[in-house]
Amino acid sequence: MSGKAALLIVSASIATTVAFTGCGGSTSADSTSTTSGAAASTTTAAPATAAPAAKVSANTASEDDIAAALKAAGVSNPSRWAEEVVEYRPYPAEDPNLGKLRDNLAKYNPGQETVDKIVSALTP
Repeated sequence: MSGKAALLIVSASIATTVAFTGCGGSTSADSTSTTSGAAASTTTAAPATAAPAAKVSANTASEDDIAAALKAAGVSNPSRWAEEVVEYRPYPAEDPNLGKLRDNLAKYNPGQETVDKIVSALTP
C-alpha cells in the first residue's frame, strides 16, 4: 500500500470518528476507531448518508426544517411527524429528553424506535 493510500485511509477514519463523536456518537461497538493502524480495512468508513444531521429546535425550527431533520434521522413519513412536533409546542427548555413530546407522540402508537429517532433529531 502506498503512503498516500494509507494516509487517505487514516484521514477517512479520523473524519468519520469526528463526525460521529461530534453529534453524540453511536452506541455500537463499531463506532470506535483507532488511528494507529495505517493498514486498516477500507470498508470501515461509514457511508456518507449515515452521518447524523445537526439537531434542530422543536420549539423554534420551522415545520419544514423539522421534517428535514427527521428525514435525515431515518424517520418514516417525516412530514407527518414534523406536523405533530409543531402542534404540541412549546416544550420545556429544561427537558432535554423531550418528555412532553414523547407523551404526545405515544397517542399515535408510533413504536419506541420511531419516537427515539424523532427525539434524536430535536432539541427543546
